[in-house]
Amino acid sequence: MDSKLEIAETFRRENCATFFHGNCVDMLKTLPTACAQLVVTSPPYNVGKEYEESTTVEKYLEFQELVIKECIRILRPGGSICWQLGTHTNGQNLVLPLDLLVHPVFATYFKTDNLRLRNRIIWTFEHGLNCNNRFSGRYETILWYSKGDDYTFDLNAVRVPQKYPGKRAFKGKRKGQFTSNPLGKNPGDVWSLPNVKANHVEKTGHPCQFPIELPERLILALTKKGDLVVDPFLGSGTTAIASIANGRKVAGADIKLKYLKIARSRVSQFIEGTLKRRPYGKPIFEPPPNTTLTTNPFKQLERQMH
Repeated sequence: MDSKLEIAETFRRENCATFFHGNCVDMLKTLPTACAQLVVTSPPYNVGKEYEESTTVEKYLEFQELVIKECIRILRPGGSICWQLGTHTNGQNLVLPLDLLVHPVFATYFKTDNLRLRNRIIWTFEHGLNCNNRFSGRYETILWYSKGDDYTFDLNAVRVPQKYPGKRAFKGKRKGQFTSNPLGKNPGDVWSLPNVKANHVEKTGHPCQFPIELPERLILALTKKGDLVVDPFLGSGTTAIASIANGRKVAGADIKLKYLKIARSRVSQFIEGTLKRRPYGKPIFEPPPNTTLTTNPFKQLERQMH
């Protein structure tokens, strides 16, 4: 890793990192057409956070349209866009899944730019706001679109451990042979990763920070070393760290200077080897060593009920 990595404020193709202070549309317009391999971001949810202005759903979608238009322009054929969204709750406590509202915007580019929806990835987590009048929300969504059918996808780079690595075929031509891929299994389209709350090792002063592993999995699967990754809503720099850590270039913007300062600080810590992060691929729960299941919990529950 380059110990003298510089973060530029104005985009040039040779930059390893570009952090733009200001409106992301202004930043995107400075990027050349078809320069990026991946756009991965999480735009504001229009829920009144300090980094956004609460507005109508119609105005919110108008702004999304502007950003998406520029993102598709800068994306090269074979590249991908990953749009991570949660839910918006209006004044009547009506829940609006933002991915369902934004997808029609992307759909307008299906014919003109050969945009294709490849996955609707569900990110699940166990902690968050607790609701009293409905079930508490414990997932968000990532819409993954490719630009064309000949797109980059490296499954081997993001395989996860097999659940039953010793499984063998019990019949047929492969009877007795191992059936699991030795490199691991496809992680599927439901990802269980801890969200960044107060006790998370990666926590900063940003109110809606995401774990590094979330964009990192997308970066590993959808880009190659040296590719440009763009995050229009850079926030605390999570996408930037995941990109730089894996030999990719990155460009991003944020309207809040204090968040860009956090992002710069985190990149510096990574370069120095002092950045704290949750290890990639770490299981959420690991049972204590040398323990065995001595009772069937379902049988025990059944006895209690009777």
